[in-house]
Amino acid sequence: MIPRNLPGLLVAVISAASALGACGKSDAPTQDIRPVRTVTVEQGSGADKQQVTGEIAARNESDLGFRTDGKIIARPVDVGSTVKKGDLLARLDPQPRQQDLQAAKANYVSAQATLAKDQSAEARQGKLLKDGYTTQANYDDALSALRTAQSQLDSTSAKLRQAQDNLGYTELRADTDGVVTVVNANVGQVMSQGQPVVRLAQPSEREAVFNISDAMLRASPKDPPVTVTLSGNPSISTAGTVRYVSPQADPKTRTYEVRVSLPNAPPEMRLGSTIIGTADLFDAKGIVQLPGSALFQQEGKPAVWVVDPKAETVSLKPIVVERYAGDQILVADGVARGDVVVTAGVQKLIPGQKVRLLNTVPQ
Repeated sequence: MIPRNLPGLLVAVISAASALGACGKSDAPTQDIRPVRTVTVEQGSGADKQQVTGEIAARNESDLGFRTDGKIIARPVDVGSTVKKGDLLARLDPQPRQQDLQAAKANYVSAQATLAKDQSAEARQGKLLKDGYTTQANYDDALSALRTAQSQLDSTSAKLRQAQDNLGYTELRADTDGVVTVVNANVGQVMSQGQPVVRLAQPSEREAVFNISDAMLRASPKDPPVTVTLSGNPSISTAGTVRYVSPQADPKTRTYEVRVSLPNAPPEMRLGSTIIGTADLFDAKGIVQLPGSALFQQEGKPAVWVVDPKAETVSLKPIVVERYAGDQILVADGVARGDVVVTAGVQKLIPGQKVRLLNTVPQ
């Protein structure tokens, strides 16, 4: 038997079901759409260029000092002075060396006189021995005295030459054409033998000198091409090749000295000029450079979040890092040209996450 109020009951049931359905929809969680910053990948080409500041220096530099000791009474050159071979650089007080020379001359004259006397005595004893008027022992004593006198003359002669040389050593002269780059002593200073007085550079052959960090040195290939530019005038530049790399780091700066030969250095690159060296550290064809903030770890391995522009969702892609360069990462594999990579908010994303692009910058 069908109840008379069946239509009303059906209407009530349908209304209740609609209400429950509406409640179920409102209670279902909605996925957050996260705003992210991104870059669009541009495939690298050419080389990874690095710049470092240095200075122009002479390839050949010499620290010059006196070959005898004494007090400086003159130093006619200063830093920057251009000198020719034989020019006077500094002079010591010659009086002590002149006295040594006079003493050496006196000893030499005395030795000459002694030798002449002993030569006569030996000749006389030799004649007497031949005629039978003296003994062999007397002649031997005369011969021994002669030989001693000859040795004494040779010794005083050597000391005389040394005294003459020492007097000449009181003048320090340039042994080649050059420019004075360092002065270590002033007039009135007492110098020891061999103590540096000036540094003389030969400007005919110039080099670029740089102090390179250990990281840059490790990343550099053998003999990379180097372009050297004058800091004050970038239009003046020349090409160079690495000639020398210090085998040991400087104990204070922990950097390595690198010298670049400049066979065609322009005249404007004077000694001491500040320069900028640009070197290709390695072949970067196919290398992608991304901000360090894009890096994510997946099971301890590097990865990045890539956006699907159509679905507006992200997925995690593993990458191969070529090396780290400050706040940048150089990626050798894992991303391709045109990929949109998330650079901010990477720690809050999950695979399939809906995102909203704040900006897309070519990289």
